[in-house]
Amino acid sequence: MNEDEHAHRIVIVGGGAGGLELATRLGNSLGRRGKAEITLVDAARTHIWKPLLHQLAAGSFDTHAEEIEYLAQARWNHFRFRLGRLESIDRQARLIHLSPSYDAHGAEITPPQQIPYDTLVIAIGSQTNDFGTRGAAQNAIKLDNPESARRFNDRLINACLRAQTVPVGAGQGRLTVTIVGAGATGVELAAELHATAKVLTSYGLEHVSPESELKIVLVEAAPRILAQLPERLSEAASRELRALGIEIHSNERVVEVTADAVHMQSGKVIPSTLTVWAAGIKAPDFLKEFGGLEVNRLNQLLVGPTLQTTLDPAIFAMGDCASCPQGDSTVPPRAQAAHQQANYLTRTIMRIIAGKTVKPFKFQDYGSLVSLASYSSVGSLMGSLSRGSLFVEGQVAKFMYWSLHKKHQLALSGVARTVLITASEWLDRVHRPRIKLH
Repeated sequence: MNEDEHAHRIVIVGGGAGGLELATRLGNSLGRRGKAEITLVDAARTHIWKPLLHQLAAGSFDTHAEEIEYLAQARWNHFRFRLGRLESIDRQARLIHLSPSYDAHGAEITPPQQIPYDTLVIAIGSQTNDFGTRGAAQNAIKLDNPESARRFNDRLINACLRAQTVPVGAGQGRLTVTIVGAGATGVELAAELHATAKVLTSYGLEHVSPESELKIVLVEAAPRILAQLPERLSEAASRELRALGIEIHSNERVVEVTADAVHMQSGKVIPSTLTVWAAGIKAPDFLKEFGGLEVNRLNQLLVGPTLQTTLDPAIFAMGDCASCPQGDSTVPPRAQAAHQQANYLTRTIMRIIAGKTVKPFKFQDYGSLVSLASYSSVGSLMGSLSRGSLFVEGQVAKFMYWSLHKKHQLALSGVARTVLITASEWLDRVHRPRIKLH
């Protein structure tokens, strides 16, 4: 390799489930052998598996055991990590521009940066879509990232401590958590909050018992909860939630969120101490003007069957920020899709660098699983077209949900580290409170 040549530069923007798995796989295949330089870019320093954000919000899992440090992951798996937020792109010069990063006091950590690429992968995920609902941005918390989940947990614990010292008086409402959106995130959060309240009660906060003072409300615009999943799964989850005393309002569209209430189009008003918005997703707004690439109405980058963007074959998009054709529809925004795309892009990018032809991406739907905290889980496992789907619930579904998380850990950490992580999780249950209390 002479002075004018360089190893193929692969830049991956976004360290979520798909982006981090891709960086790890490419680092261990191409980076280890010096066949390419792999760089991962993210605005955060650590990775938490997004399907666990509802547990982080409820305080029911230990982030120290779960968080993956990007710098350490890069060191162990032969890629580089750059801290920064994607700001713009120069497609002609093949450069991405990162905005400066700052600490909590406003001091600059990293200056503006430019990173050259030969192959660019956009994997920045999605954010909650409030559809412009009046007051939602100001008065509802969106569980888009670990920071917002921790912020909700802080407010929840504060509200519980206040309820303990200032009990509900005559004519006053209960401590109410309203969750707008009864998809998987909303349903899982509702069950997790109920379990958290029971643990808080056991630690002496009697006034936040889910049987008395705490009220959990789910609001859904569709006719049923988990509307995107099979009806049988929706019915099973509804049955479990109602048995826990969780209130469900379906066919109700929210038109306004105020500091202390949620207002419906029907005229119904729910007094709310804490409101979480978990309805709908979209890709970040800046993608609308990202290098002139094509996007849909949800700001997702349009890609072809090989996940290459429609206007630039050097740029790929994957996960929730990509709109990938799949028959008459598009690949759904699920963790299993991002995992499959990471596997696919590992092989595809290696073949492109080697000058070989590539096959189109094909998403295999293995079904859906929804965790109802420690109470239960429900799921639908996809079989062949002739066999349809297999409905599972209870302990079988709980084990399968747990195994999905372990599969993600295996992809990032290998067998030995995953065994150690699992052991540390079990040890933490022995000497730590079952939930985060501060």
